[in-house]
Amino acid sequence: MLSIKDLHVSVEGKEILKGINLEINLNEINALMGPNGSGKSTLGCALMGHPNYKITKGQIIFNGQDITNLSVDKRARLGLFLGFQHPLEIPGVSVSNFLRTALNSISGEKISVLDFYKVLREKMDVLKIDNKFADRYLNEGFSGGEKKRAEILQLAILKPKIAILDETDSGTDIDALKTISHGINKIKQENEMGCLLITHYNRILNYVKPDKVHVMIDGKIVKSGGPELALELEEKGYENFK
Repeated sequence: MLSIKDLHVSVEGKEILKGINLEINLNEINALMGPNGSGKSTLGCALMGHPNYKITKGQIIFNGQDITNLSVDKRARLGLFLGFQHPLEIPGVSVSNFLRTALNSISGEKISVLDFYKVLREKMDVLKIDNKFADRYLNEGFSGGEKKRAEILQLAILKPKIAILDETDSGTDIDALKTISHGINKIKQENEMGCLLITHYNRILNYVKPDKVHVMIDGKIVKSGGPELALELEEKGYENFK
């Protein structure tokens, strides 16, 4: 579904990614692990089409289509999703209005308010989110766990083909982590979604079982393997792979 071929990416003239090759299939969890500054978040932003991340070489193929130079909104409509490491606050825009507008934009159809709220409440129940959450301004005053729940709620509503989740486990306590992980697993199961799960630590992988694990060091994927690779990282650390 998503094929990354010899991808080189620069930010402000500095090369960050130095030839990434990676394939992500439907109904498959790929964990991308690496130390700070290795280029993990850069890969997520480049895949989504962030204009500050310049692709200098390589291709991104999504469902058979070259999207290397496609705009962010067009990638989203094709079924690509990015969950942010640090979600932005949007004062004055409620969670429900934000999600309904996003869904209408991506689907190209106008879902009625009643139909939307029925879907929204179903997804919020799955993620154990109080109904009052929908009326709050997006991420304003949210705890770390609430921000990440909001990202997974977006994921549940928009139902992408491929989700890139950038450090979804950061800033969460153990209860929030379990709830978020349950949501990811359920969405994957229901929609056969493929996922690139970017993380520093093994803890989320105790709840979201990866099919493949990739280690990124200094802008390159230096090793790929099965779930056992995450355990090796936990035991030996990243220095062993440099």
